[in-house]
Amino acid sequence: MNRVANRSSIALLLAVILLGGMCLFLAEYLLNAGDWVIFEGNPHVYNGVNIGCGVITDRSGEVLLSATEKRSYADDASLRKATIHWLGDRYGYISAPAVTHYAPDMAGFDLLNGLYGYSGTGGEAEMTISGEVQRAALEAMGKKKGTVAVYNYRTGEILCAVSTPTYDPDNVPDIDEDDEKYEGIYLNRFTQTTYVPGSVFKLVTTAAALDTLKNAEDIEFRCDGVYEMSGGKVKCTGEHGTIDLKKALQKSCNCYFAQLTEVLGADTLEKYVNKLQITEPVRFDGITTARGSFSVEGASAQQLAWAGIGQYLDTVNPCRYMTFMGVIAGGGEAAQPYIVASAGTGMFGGYEAQKSSTGRLLDKDTAAALAKLMRNNVKKQYGDDNFPGLTVCAKSGTAEVGGDKKPNATFAGFCADEEYPLAFFVAVEDAGAGAKTCVPILSEVLAACKEMMDSE
Repeated sequence: MNRVANRSSIALLLAVILLGGMCLFLAEYLLNAGDWVIFEGNPHVYNGVNIGCGVITDRSGEVLLSATEKRSYADDASLRKATIHWLGDRYGYISAPAVTHYAPDMAGFDLLNGLYGYSGTGGEAEMTISGEVQRAALEAMGKKKGTVAVYNYRTGEILCAVSTPTYDPDNVPDIDEDDEKYEGIYLNRFTQTTYVPGSVFKLVTTAAALDTLKNAEDIEFRCDGVYEMSGGKVKCTGEHGTIDLKKALQKSCNCYFAQLTEVLGADTLEKYVNKLQITEPVRFDGITTARGSFSVEGASAQQLAWAGIGQYLDTVNPCRYMTFMGVIAGGGEAAQPYIVASAGTGMFGGYEAQKSSTGRLLDKDTAAALAKLMRNNVKKQYGDDNFPGLTVCAKSGTAEVGGDKKPNATFAGFCADEEYPLAFFVAVEDAGAGAKTCVPILSEVLAACKEMMDSE
């Protein structure tokens, strides 16, 4: 009798263990099945590190990529080159985190149906970029290295973001990484790199002055071409005489901004870099952009002055600085950028982009005053005739990078038009003067954006 009882107890214990294991498995399945199926090694969902199912289109429905087994790109070679840094290549040298982030939505998984959307092709994702604008941007950049990007600061949609150098994934060149022509070719310069900003950073210094100094626009300093200070001197591109803030920003006077930075001090400048999130990464669609840098700890007066001018240890990420332009245009806040509008199988929904805000980063009156100064730059310095039909506000930069290289050219700003709420950033490496290099590029890109928006 005792033997039977013992055996019954053991059987009951085993049954309890089995039931517990089944319950544990069921709980794990309910919680983690999606992760088990949609993992990067699943060949039904991924092709190496990039998405391996579904169709990717631009905002107008033009097919950019059919991510089937052989990954069929757009028919047009220019469009393939202009979008490879967003779509990725066949071998994983260029990653595509934005569209890959939505692979589960495009594969279509649920607990009852499994990979219900996967039938050899998967679902569809629509990007916010315009194929036509991407082509225009690539053509405008030519053989230059850098990036040009435009986004809608009211909705957050990235309309254009081209990174060069690039290549055709259907006609891959023999790439020698020691060849300067291909330097950084696998990087998306819009998201993965930072640049010394040069004088576009004077907008940060100007914002700090407008916000903290009484009658900042009336403050005058003298420029004799060189400003002597503790630790060295700051040179200017000209001799501007006695000028106020408006004229100093228009002429990009280094001597003026060196003296303005002295008045503001290191703590105020650092406070505004943090307040405006200038060095913070931007996060969207599975992407975390590169982080910028700003450090004036232990800096001499001369080094602090150069920091306020956009040199010294300053670096900015193009996406972040473009967003800052949106903040100025939006009266102190703007939409956060994104590049994937939707992703799904069409059966049970999927992902739909939702607008999100930066929150208020700048006082409304300060933003308006800054926008007015930037508008003056275009009217008096860069020329409205370069941007027909658009009310452009901007600042150029010529960023010294050292060595035997020419300065990098930068240009940042926005359109102050209700129907064209566009903010932009351009960076061209080893190019020289900012406005001379970037304005012709931006002129073509903004014209393409305007034409695209007029046709929608």
